[in-house]
This record gives sequence, C-alpha cells and structure tokens, in this order.
Amino acid sequence: MDFDVFFNQQLDALKQEGRYRVFADLERKAGAFPAAVQHTEAGIKDVTVWCSNDYLGMGQHPCVTGAMKEAIDRCGAGAGGTRNISGTNHYHVLLEQELADLHGKEAALLFTSGYVSNWAALGTLAARLPRAIVLSDASNHASMIEGIRHSRAETHIFKHNDPEDLAQRLLTLDPERPKIVAFESVYSMDGDIAPIAEICDVAERHGAFTYLDEVHAVGLYGPRGGGVAEREGLMHRLSVIEGTLGKAFGVMGGYIAGSSALCDFIRSYASGFIFTTALPPAIAAGTLASVRHLKVSSAERSRHQNRVAKVRARLKAIGIPMIDNPSHIIPVMVGNAKKCKQISDWLLENHGIYVQPINYPTVPKGTERLRITPSPLHSDGDIDRLISALSEIWSQCALARVSSAA
Repeated sequence: MDFDVFFNQQLDALKQEGRYRVFADLERKAGAFPAAVQHTEAGIKDVTVWCSNDYLGMGQHPCVTGAMKEAIDRCGAGAGGTRNISGTNHYHVLLEQELADLHGKEAALLFTSGYVSNWAALGTLAARLPRAIVLSDASNHASMIEGIRHSRAETHIFKHNDPEDLAQRLLTLDPERPKIVAFESVYSMDGDIAPIAEICDVAERHGAFTYLDEVHAVGLYGPRGGGVAEREGLMHRLSVIEGTLGKAFGVMGGYIAGSSALCDFIRSYASGFIFTTALPPAIAAGTLASVRHLKVSSAERSRHQNRVAKVRARLKAIGIPMIDNPSHIIPVMVGNAKKCKQISDWLLENHGIYVQPINYPTVPKGTERLRITPSPLHSDGDIDRLISALSEIWSQCALARVSSAA
C-alpha cells in the first residue's frame, strides 16, 4: 500500500467538502489582547482575534505573566517528571488547594489539559466502579465521550439537557448498579446551559454519581468564578466538578474537584495522570495567580457580559442569524461548510478579523458556523468593524437574514 497516496486522498476529500482546516500563523501581542499579528508569505499584518477561548484575556494579565516569570526564575522550566516520580512542585499543591476552595470541595487534582482530565477521570471511574453504568448527555464533549468509551462501561445517551429523558432511562436500569450521570454546564458550540438543579434532582432520586464539566464556565460565572454551579448555589450537589485552566483562566491544564477520597482514587488509578509529565511550575504559578485574581475581582466578568450583550444586539439589529442562548458564546449560523470557510478567509484577508469556521465533526453537517467569543478587551471600535464586515460579506454571499424582531 502507498500510504501517502491514501493520506492525500483523504485530505483531498476534506478540501472538496470545505472541511480542511487551515491554521492561521498568529502571534499574540502581550498586553494588547485581542490584537495579534498574522505571519503570511507576503509579510505580517495586524489582526483582531474574535474566537479565542482565553475568554477574559487573562493569558496576558500582568498578575499572571508576572507570576510565571517569577516561577521560572525560582524553579526553572520543566516539572522534572511525572507527579509520582519527581514532578510534584509546591505550585501544584497550592493550585490544587485553591481549586478545591473555588468549588467548595475537599480536594482537587491537576491534569495536563481539560481533555485529559475528562478522559482520565471519567474513564477511570466508569471502568473501576463495579458494574457501573454511565448516562451521558447527547451533546457531551469528545473528551468525555472518549473517556466513557475507554472505560467499556455500559452507556446510555440521554437527550440533550432533558432531565425527563434521563429519569426515564434511569427507571429502566438495575437500581443496585452504580450510575454516573455526566453532563456539561455550558455547551461550547450552541452556548446553551444545562438545567443543573433538575438533573441533580433526578440523579439524587436514583443515588447516581454526578459529573459536571464546567470547562466553559469556570472563571466566567458565579461570584468567585466557580462556574454556573456556583452561580446557582449547586456546587455541593455535584460529586465531581471538572474544569480547565486554559480558557477563562488563560493558561493551560485541567482539573477535577471532589471529595478527598475521590481525588486520591483518581490520582492512584488513572493512567492519564500517573504516566504523564506534570505541568511546568510556571504554568501552575500563572494559573494560581489567575484563579486568585478572579476570585476577588468581578470587573472582568462584568465587562465581559457587557461586550457579549453588545455584540448580540448589534448582530440582531442587522439580521445576522445566530443561536440565542444565555451564555457568552455567540454562534453565527452559516449552514454550509464551503461558505463558512469562505467567510472566515474573507474576514481575515480583507478586514484583519480572525474567527475560525466551525465545521463537521465538531458540529453536525448543515450547522456550520462562526463561533464568536467577545472578551472584556474588545473595544466599541472592534465591535463596529466586526459588525460592518459581517454585514458586507453576508450580502456578498447572498445569505439569508432574519428579522431583527425575531
């Protein structure tokens, strides 16, 4: 077999469908987020980033970058190995304590990414709880799905954000078997928010373990940035809260928070924790500073909500179709993979506006979109330029608009 021929055939198929992913070569400007420069064959050009998951711009906050520089000077670059061998640094210990406090839990456990924390924690729980059954929301992230699949546990998919369907499925299962209900708070592609209280009501009636992914909510919601569960006073009802350090906190890594026994169990049995190099001390130090800052500062969250509301209102006024949701994520619906990429390319080339197309398999075919994520640092001028450019390209592509009264 000519392997390269096969690889190129598969890549050509993606290109024909308009789903081939091209990475923009960007260099973020420290202290000037959302400004960046793009490196092209013709040279460099200024761009404004509109699709970053660094939701609050904390990746360039002075308290974060200062803490990272200090940690490098004190501890060097790497962690030195896995946590078990030589890689547990005091910054890891402090960060885990801070995250446990953030979520009102006894303990927390760090991972190298949010993907790994879901894969390792869910996979270990479902595999090692005797005869466990997992009930997973139909829209759960790939990392949760992979962890559940890896466990080989019996799995039932309940309708998205539907506590009644969850209840009906639980009624059909052996009440003696342990059950894990896995779901998210904010779903990253549609931006909708789970009915956490109602799902907890159902889970508690059946003695089920609850696993909540707050990746797109930590730092952004709640009086201290503990997520939607904190905002709604529900953290105590969740068995595990999982989060990331690479989105609103602006750095890198993932974690779970729960009981001391639970975290120690995952620490002791999860291969995704045991056999991987620990986060560098500087990463942990920067995240520690970010978490501590957002626990006491609501200014970033308040400004963020203001920017999101303004972008939504402006898009609605010109009839650009978007999914209306209660979160900070603004999905602008295109519905065609080729046009979605065409719009993204045109915005970048003609207006220096960077917003990546979201295509299958991230979203179902026919629901291709631009996923816009305003930050507290986007100015009124940035918003004006975005709205004007979108209106122009929408007309050029002859895409339908919706009534501003809708």
